[in-house]
Amino acid sequence: MRKISAIGIGAGDPDHLTVQAIRRLNETDVFFVLDKGSEKQDLVALRQEILDRFVEQPGYRVVRAPDPERDRTPDDYRKAVADWHRLRTDVYENMIASLGPDERGAFLVWGDPALYDSTLTLLDAVLDRGTVEFEYDVIPGVSSVAALTSRHRTTMNQIGRPVLVTTGRRLEAGWPADADDVFVMLDAGCTFSQFADTGLEIYWGAYLGTPDELLLSGPLTAALAEEIRSVRASARSRKGWIMDIYHLRRPAPSRT
Repeated sequence: MRKISAIGIGAGDPDHLTVQAIRRLNETDVFFVLDKGSEKQDLVALRQEILDRFVEQPGYRVVRAPDPERDRTPDDYRKAVADWHRLRTDVYENMIASLGPDERGAFLVWGDPALYDSTLTLLDAVLDRGTVEFEYDVIPGVSSVAALTSRHRTTMNQIGRPVLVTTGRRLEAGWPADADDVFVMLDAGCTFSQFADTGLEIYWGAYLGTPDELLLSGPLTAALAEEIRSVRASARSRKGWIMDIYHLRRPAPSRT
């Protein structure tokens, strides 16, 4: 039976890898990499750095395939994502089918496979097709949420208070009910700006764990919101891509 591992590799720092992840790397015959184009070669380079640093067994293979293009400004967001996932499922199916019957393959997943990543969804989609048989396991990794809170020396939650992880698209509808701490991912529109000067705090980070790491935090004033927008736009223009996340906090009422 072919075996597949989805290995969380952390938010950008090779030191994020766990002992469990390193052990699984050294049990893997073939590593699968989706190539996102010339602008995002940093992401491929980091994966290769991890292999060079931690894999001691010789003879492993790296199989690359181009990541299908995705419509970033669709009229129907859910349909666009479904179409993109179908194309990616095709790619995953072909890569897994290239394994020998007793080989182990692995996908090196940025952050943690359980948080805003489609790898597990795509592996299940391949299995549902019934064209290639395999079993898979998941090795957790340091998520961007964990990396962000540690770099800002803060916590995910306040005592007894709820937490939400969401997207910029969902936050546009307004502050979510029953949440005091909101982590926002995939927000090209910098939706935090609409909450400036409302008493919130923000902890923002980009390229976490890498030499290009950027961090800004403080009370979410209009001035700080504009500074984050400017820094983000400059970094994206310079590198051609950006991966960022932020934490909005509504301080709990003080008790006297």
